[in-house]
Amino acid sequence: MSQSVKGPAPAPTSFPGSDKLKIGIVHARWNKEIIDALVKGAVESVQKAGVPTENILIESVPGSWELPQGCHMMDKQPVDAVIAIGCLIKGSTMHFEYICDCATHGLMRLGLEKKKPVILGVLTVLNDDQGLERAGIGRNGKAGHNHGEDWGFAAVEMALKAK
Repeated sequence: MSQSVKGPAPAPTSFPGSDKLKIGIVHARWNKEIIDALVKGAVESVQKAGVPTENILIESVPGSWELPQGCHMMDKQPVDAVIAIGCLIKGSTMHFEYICDCATHGLMRLGLEKKKPVILGVLTVLNDDQGLERAGIGRNGKAGHNHGEDWGFAAVEMALKAK
């Protein structure tokens, strides 16, 4: 049985200077069970990387469409990086494609314009089971991996590189 080659290489094991960072997390409220697990994973990894709990700012927006604007508003509270967390589950209409495209482009543009890391934490999945697995809470014995953990480490790493 072959193993998957997907996923990031291991994150650095230490993040000197992370104790001075402020990390923002903006999450959508759609697909709450998945989102809650992803936010928890992101927060835990940011803390493991050395960012004090009081330096992690969390805000919510109605859905993934609003993530770019929510991340833009997070700039009112000076943060060194922001993680945008959402989960889009494909339905039977084109709505999924439009939101995926606009949200991801909006987040990339925001990061480039602000010269500040914006971590893409938006799952784009075909069904509920894929979302649950990528949040580390899958069904039927397939827990999967919580991608929020990866996004938290990425935010700290990129914030330090941007300094």
